[in-house]
Amino acid sequence: MLQISGNMINFSDLSFIFRFLPIFLIVYYGVPYRFRAIVLSLGSLVFYAVGDIRNLAVFIICIAINYLISFKTAERRGAFLFLIVVLDATMLAFFKLAFSYGQGIMLPLGISFFIFKMISFQADLYMGKIKKFPGFWNELAYFSMFPQVTQGPIMRYEDYLKNDLISGEADMFLILKDRLILCFERLEEGLFWFALGFGMKILIADHLAMMWNDIGTIGYESISTPLAWAGAACYSLNLYFDFWGYSLMAAGIGVCLGFPFVENFNHPYAAGSVSEFYRRWHVTLGTWFRDYVYIPLGGSKKGNKKTAINLVIVWLLTGFWHGVTFNFLIWCLALLVMILAEKFILSKKEILLKLIGRINVLILIPVTWIAFAINSTSDLKNYLLRMFPVNGPGVAVNPGDFSKLSGMYGVFMVAGLILLIPAVFDFVNKHREKTVMKLAVLILFWICACFASMKAGNPFMYLSF
Repeated sequence: MLQISGNMINFSDLSFIFRFLPIFLIVYYGVPYRFRAIVLSLGSLVFYAVGDIRNLAVFIICIAINYLISFKTAERRGAFLFLIVVLDATMLAFFKLAFSYGQGIMLPLGISFFIFKMISFQADLYMGKIKKFPGFWNELAYFSMFPQVTQGPIMRYEDYLKNDLISGEADMFLILKDRLILCFERLEEGLFWFALGFGMKILIADHLAMMWNDIGTIGYESISTPLAWAGAACYSLNLYFDFWGYSLMAAGIGVCLGFPFVENFNHPYAAGSVSEFYRRWHVTLGTWFRDYVYIPLGGSKKGNKKTAINLVIVWLLTGFWHGVTFNFLIWCLALLVMILAEKFILSKKEILLKLIGRINVLILIPVTWIAFAINSTSDLKNYLLRMFPVNGPGVAVNPGDFSKLSGMYGVFMVAGLILLIPAVFDFVNKHREKTVMKLAVLILFWICACFASMKAGNPFMYLSF
């Protein structure tokens, strides 16, 4: 396994799908339940080492420090909770800043995600939400578990405890026949979600990524206004189906291992406001900030001024979590302005909130993704001037580019727009137990595998965080 290339950390890579994953599942199900946390821990460390051997030591040191201090936080000693939160947050901030502005320092794989898991674990342990001290192997398995270590979702430890394949309940209280049936049911359900995410990644996200790259090749200062707006829609759909596809694949692997399905997206583009959009987008990150930052600060219960301050803190931290370059500051401040306007101005008129809220979600959210995507200030300025040609030519610049790229990638844009309709995905979910649906998803999987075999693996976009 150690000979597999670094692409193994990419869930859509065939080395992962046909080598690492089946071998791991065979070993995981083959050992007695008391060894499964050990297998998950060791397999996850191998997975991490293949993806980022240079920073494996950093990852292990973070785990070791959190494990040692967890003995004290379990005793509800506040000074140690404060200490470990400061240490974890400092580690994250150091690597974020060093990676963006330093020389030769690489961002450890998945640091934004595993640090947040560590902080939430310590806080839950301190507050008594974790009733029994986990022990070394369970804590190691939770921090390092390979379906989530690179890009989340940020699963809570309480969900880790629901895995009866690790606790032993599935082995101790069921006869062999029933255990086998339960295992196959979990594998079938998990692989169903995995295949759906695989399809979103390979058939939609990767093709839209090619369109976005083609726009960059033309040059942001040279694209026409129609293509600039099409590009905003393209990147929005690309990011959505890339990250939603990954989240479904990660959740599917988790189900195969006995964990509950972790929902990370809930049709965000059907939201009626920016606030609702981000309650539905990257759900586990949003609930993390809500539970460990916003509510402890007082939430919305201490008056409008305090609520506004708390929202500013949360969104500045959200921007920093994604990156420390200027474009992420622009991105989070633009969203913050819209959220504050919705909460304190538009909310006074329900009809106005519904109208402006939908405009914000469908038009302004894609504009903010441009700031998210382009980290060069000059490039960002050029792109926005093509979208809003307040000075200089707009449509007249390179007028044939829109028709050319829409002809090449229009079908993938349309497919993405169709899947934005909640009823489409809900129909698949509702009928997932039917044989016809299972067969359709199986065919989808093999079509995607064929596509993946003909091109180099395209990393998931959130792998860089």
